[in-house]
Amino acid sequence: MAIPQHLKHTNTAQLLNLAILGVLILLYAPILLHWLDGWLHKNISTEHEYFSHGMIGLPFAAYLVWLGRKQWQRLPDCIHPLGAILLLLGGVFYLSGVTEWVNLSLPTILAGLCLWFKGVPGLRLQGFPLLLVFLATPTAVPYLITPYTLPLQSFIAGTAGFILNQFGMAVTVDSVNLYVGGRIVEVAPYCAGLKMLFTTIYVSLMLLYWTDSLSSRRTTTWFLMLAMVISITANIIRNTALTFFHGTGQEAAFKWLHDSWGGDLYSACMLLLLVPLLNRINSYFSAVEDSEVEAEN
Repeated sequence: MAIPQHLKHTNTAQLLNLAILGVLILLYAPILLHWLDGWLHKNISTEHEYFSHGMIGLPFAAYLVWLGRKQWQRLPDCIHPLGAILLLLGGVFYLSGVTEWVNLSLPTILAGLCLWFKGVPGLRLQGFPLLLVFLATPTAVPYLITPYTLPLQSFIAGTAGFILNQFGMAVTVDSVNLYVGGRIVEVAPYCAGLKMLFTTIYVSLMLLYWTDSLSSRRTTTWFLMLAMVISITANIIRNTALTFFHGTGQEAAFKWLHDSWGGDLYSACMLLLLVPLLNRINSYFSAVEDSEVEAEN
């Protein structure tokens, strides 16, 4: 009995998709496991720890791709020439052996596959998951930004010193150094809160997408601005507490908040504040829009 043509096409397409998925797993599973191990056990480079938000972002991206699988299938096959270029470029990155390029080959190849199979509509459909993958890919960006964090370090040190002085502690601030109780605490470049700021922006984008708020420019702008203010404020409070612990000889508390799970717990609590903040902003702008509609009528 002859097999219908459409079934042959379907089976071929499914086999091709499985083959591509298998190749991607073989190529990138070791890399992703290396990232995960480094993020969990903090045995990866300091710069790459800045991308630990990938532990929640990458599974979320995969989940979004799974949710959109039927939309993907309904898109007509359309080969965009840029797809071939990105696939070639991604292959060159991967074979280069340079860590940064190997890492960047993942979002490059994924974007190339979208363009190769479904053209621009496919890239647009998978745009947000691709953005999450790109922003979770460890690169040298934190290392490049570090030399420019001195003003932020000085601001944090000055504010922390001011707060502790209000509580009766004798604190002297010298640029990024705080002197208290015969001890010195440095607000180093990696203590300037960039990691928390990166994570805050990343999680904020996820929340905006999940609540379908990205389409509102006002909501997105205000939420991201306030989220960054919360992140910077939380980091100032954290550095103030670290200075207090170190200056008063409470080394166990200092290590717990600085090196152990206390810092992760503190960051998680700060990120939880973003949920009611976004709900509040959405409610406010919804009320404003309703008032504007009533005024027009």
